[in-house]
Amino acid sequence: MDDQARNENAPSRNPAAVSRFVERFAAEMTEAGMQRTASRVFAALIASDDASLTSAELSEQLGISPAAVSGAIRYLVQVGMAGRERDPGSRRDRYRVHNEFWYATFAHRDTVLTRWEGALREGAEALGRDTPAGARIAETVEFFEFVQEELMAMLDRWQALQEKRRAEAAGAGAGRGGREGSGKA
Repeated sequence: MDDQARNENAPSRNPAAVSRFVERFAAEMTEAGMQRTASRVFAALIASDDASLTSAELSEQLGISPAAVSGAIRYLVQVGMAGRERDPGSRRDRYRVHNEFWYATFAHRDTVLTRWEGALREGAEALGRDTPAGARIAETVEFFEFVQEELMAMLDRWQALQEKRRAEAAGAGAGRGGREGSGKA
């Protein structure tokens, strides 16, 4: 789908309200420690209907240079927050945030916590669990173990909820003869 067709099919929106959302969410991510331009690019991507934009679209929407877009995308791809793909039949890259991004991000935190636990466990042993530093690090390991268990249980509950919603939506579509969106009455 080209940009013109994409824009013609998009629901009408207040561009100023969208821009305020993008800037507000980007500011929140920046406050949490993310790079400012990467935050703005990410917020613009998730605010687009198909969660994808080209470099030119991002540059125009955010009022930043193509070089700034490139640097932000490089960071977002590196940390797994965005992907790069080619428009069919074009040499133009399109940058995308996948629908399950948040789930994947938090699931990835599980592997990070596991690595941290291992390093901290070694640290507690090296320092001696009976020393103040060793005891503090051992408690940190226990905290990470707790967080990891809770995180995995939470992600499992989220997946179950999503599956239930998809099943309900499929059932509702089947109840209407499965003709939704087909233009047939």
